[in-house]
Amino acid sequence: MKKGYLDLRGHQVFSFHWRGRKSPVLLLHGGLSSTESWESSIRPAVRGHEIFAYDRSAHGRTGSRNGFYHFDFQTDEAIEYIEDIVKQPVHIIGWSDGGIIALHLALKRPDLVKSMVLIGTNFSHDSDLMFGQEPQEVNLTDEERARFAKTSPDPAHMQEVIIRKAFEVWATEPNLKTSELAKINAPTLVLTGDDEPFSNHHTVDLYEALSNGRLGIVPGASHIVVKEKTKLMNTLIKDFYKNMNFPITKMPNLRKAKQEELMAESELNQG
Repeated sequence: MKKGYLDLRGHQVFSFHWRGRKSPVLLLHGGLSSTESWESSIRPAVRGHEIFAYDRSAHGRTGSRNGFYHFDFQTDEAIEYIEDIVKQPVHIIGWSDGGIIALHLALKRPDLVKSMVLIGTNFSHDSDLMFGQEPQEVNLTDEERARFAKTSPDPAHMQEVIIRKAFEVWATEPNLKTSELAKINAPTLVLTGDDEPFSNHHTVDLYEALSNGRLGIVPGASHIVVKEKTKLMNTLIKDFYKNMNFPITKMPNLRKAKQEELMAESELNQG
């Protein structure tokens, strides 16, 4: 594994790279988080792939800069990273905010997205989201302050600024509509705990809006499903990566029309 700072169009971004022979996977961590907080839990699911990851601006070991945290900004940053560092289309695994960025990416630059795994992802802030208001107080523990001082290149006072900015953004973003999500063609696994900060109905709406989606709701898990049900989560992701073709099932319902269309095309080609 290779890690360290690299220049991303004038900004120092902390990046990770694990070599592999299979097509590249980009890991996008959650909000107010970092690559190091979850990479060891998720990498077993994509073992053998070339894996890239980076700490977004104002996260982990990457400093803040003007415009940070808004999803348009974070999406553009991801595009820059894929274009300049990976240099080819990627499979994306995004957790929470990372999944939201993946959705924006798939809409803005579908040519860069081969597939998506969306873990604990909401597509609209209007979803009974528990993060839907700015915190009245930011009470940081000594451990949290020490961790920020050890990793972030930002001055100490920025820790509270970043947290407040995150809650400010979460109160008004994202703003995607199901009609927009329907335009996404990339094979997608919507993976979630059964007790997320938003309703399961919201997760189902996301899954049903996608033209090539699969849904996995992990029982007895929360927004921290990555840590709570790591083995089961990785099993589901591995299964998804084995075959990303449109699912052909024995008793289709939601997929019936598309499945019949594909089977008719197959028969025509064979004939």
